[in-house]
Amino acid sequence: MDAIDVFHPDRMADRILGMGDVVTLVERAQEQFSEEEAKKLNKKLSQNKFDFNDFVSQLQQIKKMGNMKDLMGMIPGISKAVKDVDINEDAFKHIEAIVQSMTPTERSNPDLINGSRRQRIAKGSGREIQEVNKLLKQFEETRKMMRMMGNKDQMKRMMQNMQNMQRPR
Repeated sequence: MDAIDVFHPDRMADRILGMGDVVTLVERAQEQFSEEEAKKLNKKLSQNKFDFNDFVSQLQQIKKMGNMKDLMGMIPGISKAVKDVDINEDAFKHIEAIVQSMTPTERSNPDLINGSRRQRIAKGSGREIQEVNKLLKQFEETRKMMRMMGNKDQMKRMMQNMQNMQRPR
């Protein structure tokens, strides 16, 4: 029953034509994310204190928004790409199992996770050590990207570089 939405003919037409439905996506996001939580997260990002507790919290909020394939279908240009792709909704369960197998100290300070801790986390989550390594690598890349987004000067330089790349020479 949760998946039943109010019918908006224009939005449905946009989805059918593969143009996405950003308005519904934003509405769903607003239902799940409070302004206060967003401010707290933004503060953590600006102070470079984003950790696995925040990561899992964000995953759970995304899961509450609905089926991943439906959500991705609302993004213009992506709906056609994911039409025939089977997105496994259980993929988040593996990530959550890995994170829940970490100690509270490891979750709040991922830099502590060394080789023996990775093995323990893999055993505790029932996953392969390669999956733990992959998650840790992706998490670190996400932190770096978020750090850059929090740094206004660095974002400005990155945008200027992108504009320079697009200019004909």
